[in-house]
Amino acid sequence: MSIPQSGGGPIERHEQLAEYLADGCKPKEDWRIGTEHEKFGYCKDTLKPLPYAGERSILAVLEGLRDGHGWDPLIEGGNLIGLTKDGANISLEPGGQLELSGAPLETIHQTCDEVNDHLRDVKDISDKIGVGFIGLGAAPVWTHDQMPLMPKGRYKLMDGYMQKVGTMGTTMMRRTCTVQVNLDFGSEADMVQKLRVALALQPVATALFANSPFFEGKVNGHKSWRARVWRSLDADRTGMLPFVFEEGFGFERWVDYALDVPMYFVYRDGQYIDALGQSFRDFLQGKLPALPGETPTLSDWADHLTTVFPEARIKKFIEMRGADGGPWRRLCALPAFWVGLLYDQSALDAAWDLVKGWDAETREGMRVAASVDGLQAEVNGLRMHDLAAEAVAIAEAGLKARARPGAGGLVPDETHFLNALKESIESGKVPADELLDHFNGDWNGDLSRIYSEFSY
Repeated sequence: MSIPQSGGGPIERHEQLAEYLADGCKPKEDWRIGTEHEKFGYCKDTLKPLPYAGERSILAVLEGLRDGHGWDPLIEGGNLIGLTKDGANISLEPGGQLELSGAPLETIHQTCDEVNDHLRDVKDISDKIGVGFIGLGAAPVWTHDQMPLMPKGRYKLMDGYMQKVGTMGTTMMRRTCTVQVNLDFGSEADMVQKLRVALALQPVATALFANSPFFEGKVNGHKSWRARVWRSLDADRTGMLPFVFEEGFGFERWVDYALDVPMYFVYRDGQYIDALGQSFRDFLQGKLPALPGETPTLSDWADHLTTVFPEARIKKFIEMRGADGGPWRRLCALPAFWVGLLYDQSALDAAWDLVKGWDAETREGMRVAASVDGLQAEVNGLRMHDLAAEAVAIAEAGLKARARPGAGGLVPDETHFLNALKESIESGKVPADELLDHFNGDWNGDLSRIYSEFSY
């Protein structure tokens, strides 16, 4: 979840809303890669989730990173709820999932180094206090009542509201994890093409990264239970957004969509003010019940945009939101997949050619099938395995064309970060399949084995 936005002045013209998004346009040489990933923490002896405070806790991990690895604290209501350093931040998801939101970096080599450095630092602290962290799309055993709600005002508001607008909102908050990448666009037209490709191919990412076949100690019938959860969260702010594929789509149309998404809050003086279900359109007219007579700032608009949760979304960049959290190789493979598809024009054109003939029903069908069947999904004669193979091949060509070397020039490009995905395509198995093989094989149905064998 995002931290509060800052730095925006008053909104005096409606046009400022779209201008805010358009300000994200950058020349290609300034395009960057921002990788985010979440993970579950647990006590090694009990295999129970971490509380916020205590000897073995989320707070102890944050304090260890602050004191031992040079991170600066973020405080809310007297509680340490995040850290910042060198353009990156560490934040808490509602159930205590620890998230790294990486700095905007030039290459996947750099962003993968950042991920590895972070996991090493977290392990250094965790080992000292008897804590472990694991990358999965959904908590495999823990119940809702076992997952503590972190002391953040935003989450307290969301928790109650989620129970009114869907059936799985609180499950998403407490018991799911993702890995995502944030990428830039050069113009409005570039944004449109990238967002359309991102939405259409998000189910392919869901399938390739599916890593949540267990829930509350049982096989749940889905390769990505996390993706299933998102389908029953809140119809007003989730989904595949058919309007993005309509003629005339651009920044202004995204503004119209976001204005129709009910609000959660307004952030003022370190406090989250309850604006649940209220209208940002009313806020623009000084008619918000939560703040009568007050009009919003661009920071309020930026905050509101963080409460929109489709499969891909735009702010001043595009977020790819369809993948389960997972093992470290896939934390690097996710940015490689999307950078390869979107940051080379020939690859982007090829990706659009792959999906431009699909209708909204097909795209939604792919979304559903990906969560259930992973690479074995099939919709309207389209085989997910074939689509994934084509998409990864396009991404590989895009990364070769980028030709960004690493390891002091010894590695010619970023294509090796796709190896985990290529292995899945060759075998037909994604992480969820591997977990199920273990569960039904050498684990003999003992799901506790997942912690010792798949933790970072």
